[in-house]
Amino acid sequence: MNIVKKTLTASLLALSIGNAFAAESSGVEHNTQAFLDALAAGGGKPLEQLSPKDARAVLTGAQASVKVDLSGVEVSDKKIKVDGQTINLKVVRPAKVKGELPVFMFFHGGGWVLGDYPTHQRLIRDLVVGSGAVAVYIDYTPSPEAQYPTAINQAYAATKWVAEHGKDIGVDGKRLAVAGNSVGGNMAAVVALMAKEQKAPALRFQLLMWPVTNAQFDDGSYQQFAEGHFLTKGMMQWFWDNYTTNPAERAQIHASPLNASAEQLKGLPAALVQTAEFDVLRDEGEGYARHLDAAGVAVTSVRYNGMIHDFGLLNPLSQIPEVKAAVRQAAAELKTHLNP
Repeated sequence: MNIVKKTLTASLLALSIGNAFAAESSGVEHNTQAFLDALAAGGGKPLEQLSPKDARAVLTGAQASVKVDLSGVEVSDKKIKVDGQTINLKVVRPAKVKGELPVFMFFHGGGWVLGDYPTHQRLIRDLVVGSGAVAVYIDYTPSPEAQYPTAINQAYAATKWVAEHGKDIGVDGKRLAVAGNSVGGNMAAVVALMAKEQKAPALRFQLLMWPVTNAQFDDGSYQQFAEGHFLTKGMMQWFWDNYTTNPAERAQIHASPLNASAEQLKGLPAALVQTAEFDVLRDEGEGYARHLDAAGVAVTSVRYNGMIHDFGLLNPLSQIPEVKAAVRQAAAELKTHLNP
């Protein structure tokens, strides 16, 4: 705990971070509480009062504050042209492994506003090493530079391209999954819905890590954890406002998959939904898992007690047992579903 707190305090004091990020809570895992305490020590404005540029620096700074293991993978860049637009990909492959490997698309979190490959590199690396599959990271256009549905359309187009052109990047496009954290989990869920609607591509699995599935901000976990547990209600409202302020668009299943009917969910690929106990998104993530189950989809839903939002992403928490367990579980499920 002391190492976590010392490292983070040194690296985050210069950042503008509001006290709404952190509060003492009974039941938060002790290393995670130290992380929250270090964030609170930063003072300053809440994230939603920052410019997108300054807000992005908060996540970048937190992720760069500790050294992490990035070994065991080979990373290459790929630029594709689909639907009249250019999309940049990163192909993350297990090191020194030849042949066409199974593949999963990875959509990054950060509220559609924050995040990039460097902030998600360690999590992607861990999933690749653990699963033996190749990850294809999509550099979708963030908000507010682009708004709904630009990013999700890019995500679907890239997924379809990988399914059809996998040989170009050394993967088997017929053994394909989608994965993502937070809003990336939202995008993975929506790409699965879009693939069903369009009858392509065929997906074997969806990994939804503490996903956004709704835009209502009114369920029990939003009421319990509105402030003080890293991701706040105000932050989520700001993220959604950057993505789309249109109520009709927010209600569409390509933005809020929780609104999908049983018929729309029926036949979707098997899913793992991971949630965190102290997360405003907990109930909507678990609600989506229940909707999938009610529609006959094979789904496993796991809540990690004592954890906050994006616990599996945050590099300062990457060595605690709960994070290691969550990543191991996610990688194992990818491996199981992507191999014959």
